[in-house]
Amino acid sequence: MATDTLKNSSTGAAGVRRLLLDNGALTALIVLVIAMSALSGDFLTTDNLLNVGVQAAVTAILAFGATFVIVSAGIDLSVGSVAALSATVLAWSATSHGVPVFLAVVLAVATGIVAGLVNGFLIAYGKLPSFIATLAMLSVGRGLALVISGGSPIAFPDSVSHLGDTLGGWLPVPVLVMILMGLIAAFVLGRTYIGRSMYAIGGNEEAARLSGLRVNKQKLAIYALSGLFAAVAGIVLAARLSSAQPQAANGYELDAIAAVVIGGASLAGGTGKASGTLIGALILAVLRNGLNLLNVSAFWQQVVIGVVIALAVLLDTVRRKAGATPVAAGAGGGKGRQAGTYALAAVFTVALVAATSLLHTGSASGKPKIGLSLSTLNNPFFVQIRAGAQAEARKQGVDLTVTDAQNDASQQANQLQNFTSSGLGAIIVNPVDSDAASNSVKSADKAGIPVVAVDRGVNNATTATLVASDNVAGGELAAKTIAEKLGGHGKIVILQGQAGTSAARERAQGFADGLKAYPGIQVVAQQPADFDRTKGLDVMSNLLQAHPDVQGVIAANDEMALGAIKALGSKAGSSVPVVGFDGTPDGLTAVKNGTLYASVAQQPSQLGKIAVDNALKAVKDQRIPSAIKVPVKVVTKDNVAGFTG
Repeated sequence: MATDTLKNSSTGAAGVRRLLLDNGALTALIVLVIAMSALSGDFLTTDNLLNVGVQAAVTAILAFGATFVIVSAGIDLSVGSVAALSATVLAWSATSHGVPVFLAVVLAVATGIVAGLVNGFLIAYGKLPSFIATLAMLSVGRGLALVISGGSPIAFPDSVSHLGDTLGGWLPVPVLVMILMGLIAAFVLGRTYIGRSMYAIGGNEEAARLSGLRVNKQKLAIYALSGLFAAVAGIVLAARLSSAQPQAANGYELDAIAAVVIGGASLAGGTGKASGTLIGALILAVLRNGLNLLNVSAFWQQVVIGVVIALAVLLDTVRRKAGATPVAAGAGGGKGRQAGTYALAAVFTVALVAATSLLHTGSASGKPKIGLSLSTLNNPFFVQIRAGAQAEARKQGVDLTVTDAQNDASQQANQLQNFTSSGLGAIIVNPVDSDAASNSVKSADKAGIPVVAVDRGVNNATTATLVASDNVAGGELAAKTIAEKLGGHGKIVILQGQAGTSAARERAQGFADGLKAYPGIQVVAQQPADFDRTKGLDVMSNLLQAHPDVQGVIAANDEMALGAIKALGSKAGSSVPVVGFDGTPDGLTAVKNGTLYASVAQQPSQLGKIAVDNALKAVKDQRIPSAIKVPVKVVTKDNVAGFTG
């Protein structure tokens, strides 16, 4: 009896050991969890682990669909755009056109399937490379989402928004949907004719065709499945944000592909499993969550994640090759797999410990802890908000953690969840979108954590205060400034911000309201340039081809204004005045030089300073006003010398 027990124990241990040896990604995930738990006391808690599951859900669902394509030696770059388009179709049909919610969901899923079928047709019958066909669909899907939504988020039906809720107050529905879709993917890959076809096509497409497999029809089905999974992911994402965002899931196709490859699939096709894909998605989620909790710089986080992804794939490849090398005794393959797996684990541990010890700032005990989530740090305006906040935090003795949402409302929701689960004293949020931040702010409020909004408000949620300039009033000032410079008559171009963001909408509204008082001003073109200097240059260059006689330009931020100045060349500041928005250092320098006529300055460093000051007051339960307005000011060459920002 004792011998049998010992044998069973030995067999079980050998099974676990074999499982880890054959799954480098699983070993890596375990090592990651252990390392993060050792480095952060906030990581290994029930709330935070559920957060990780929620944050992995959308990527995992997208990646399950991408697994079908990659196993068949294809690639699908359109899944992020298809997810956004499907969610937009659902919200648009249900809320704007009164379609019953059930039919709207069916329509959204059908949208994903149709997009996949178009991809499959172009690849199978049009003979386009999968990279090109799906890259085209990436652009078409994103464009259609913007067209249908008009560039603005659309509120999601309440009945579908429950997909972003929890069951029993603790079990997140997105995690359940992820598990269900994972089981479906595993069944399709392992138990169906089409699943076996995927492996056959990925292993050798010509051999599969010669053996009688109808490859073209199978490809149609494969890409249709990818589109279906993308649609489900889009619905889950929009449910979490309570709105369909036309810019949602931007870049998620890369995360989905990374999750599949980290999970053990080969981009050459023929290999891959749903379980490996799930592990790959969890690795990405654990990395992002842990680096947030460890207060690693937002810029360095991208570097660390990229390096670890590369190491995971590279070392797993080394492990596989070592395991496949034939040896005389037959046992060397096992040792090769051991060596590869141990090397993978060792490198992960060293990389994580070294990176976090070098990069995270740590926290002094007793200091108040505050989190700041910025919509982006790829813009000087928000960099100045961060600088003002950090300066005030040092002055007040506050431990400030700053994150960068990279203009992704879903990523910001994840970061706010991480802040909430780590029990900070207060949170400062500069929303990517005022509607999309609502659920995350409600969760923080439920946890008793005060939230201060900066630069943009949060709709349908309670915040301790809003520290902001008035974007609409600033837009009106910009319109008045350009109109008066032109004497009330002339043709102008408006460069809009990133479609779908609240700041772009509010400033555009201000421009329109302000120009109503000047009927002699004709707006000949309005185009988005995404708050980006390079895009401002490109868009303005294009518009000048159609409107060479333009007499003035309004840009929704200084970056786009500076791009427009480049496009205008010698005309800027002489015959064509340009008005920007934000009062960034580069913008003010251009005002001094006379190339930028004016900038509606918001004093961003003051926004950051005041936000931290009031967040600290909220931590101490001191009374603060519900809104604090930092005045905007039109800065021209006449007064720029005395403007402090």
